[in-house]
Amino acid sequence: MRFMRVGASGAERPVLLTADGRHLDLSGVTREIDGAFLAGGGVERARAAETAGRLLRLDITGQRVGPPIARPGTVACIGLNYARHAVESGSAPPAVPVVFLKASNTVVGPYDDLVIPRGSTRTDWEAELAVVIGRRAHYLPDPAAAAEVIAGYAISNDVSERDFQAGDPGGQWIRGKSCESFNPLGPWLVTPDELPHPGDLAIGSEVNGEPRQASRTSDMIFDVPYLIWYLSQYLVLEPGDVVNTGTPEGVALSGRFPYLAAGDEVRVRIEGLGEQRQTCRDAAR
Repeated sequence: MRFMRVGASGAERPVLLTADGRHLDLSGVTREIDGAFLAGGGVERARAAETAGRLLRLDITGQRVGPPIARPGTVACIGLNYARHAVESGSAPPAVPVVFLKASNTVVGPYDDLVIPRGSTRTDWEAELAVVIGRRAHYLPDPAAAAEVIAGYAISNDVSERDFQAGDPGGQWIRGKSCESFNPLGPWLVTPDELPHPGDLAIGSEVNGEPRQASRTSDMIFDVPYLIWYLSQYLVLEPGDVVNTGTPEGVALSGRFPYLAAGDEVRVRIEGLGEQRQTCRDAAR
């Protein structure tokens, strides 16, 4: 199943996108696509309502598409998780996952503006596979147990400001990752039954129509089940939390491309998860 949230920021309506491209109103099933919905049997209720023909069709033409999950409590991220990206970053592949957190209010809709922060000269794109947690995960016994806590997958753009991230001795990853609008998410939350092989998906990005990233999730150093298991040994992952699983090679940090500026258009796509698009603008003065 593919879930969406459509409408003005803070007033999104829950929507089910069917396999044949219809948008169905889920308001009679749930008020929100959030952690409570995912943990409380919401996916099953939505499936039953669709099968029974109880959901009304919507026309979402011209409406804003919000992030497919509301108010994640935690956005956990993995750095340097693609082998070729580690190389282009000048780093050895990590022996254990590199973990950092991102402010949850960075999560915005897939077509919302990407805001270039004040003082930024090195704002960078990062196409990523996002995992949305559906059940509480703490001290999972092994990576195989991760399948029981994953609600679905989405496209994420883990936007970074590289000077903010690494300009000071020791680095400031959270500072460089948590600026306004720095985590476009969506357009859909896709349940695992529709994406049975997340470990081998085409993933890519482009800026102003020019290719930037073109890889597959099979280049991950640590795969999705391992990452969820690993994180659960240190964090308590709650329903609705988001895990960004790392980005492939082809970012501006590589030195091969210019950093983002106002007016640029960024597109990020992942096989089976659709495409998102942002127009860059400067932060308000």
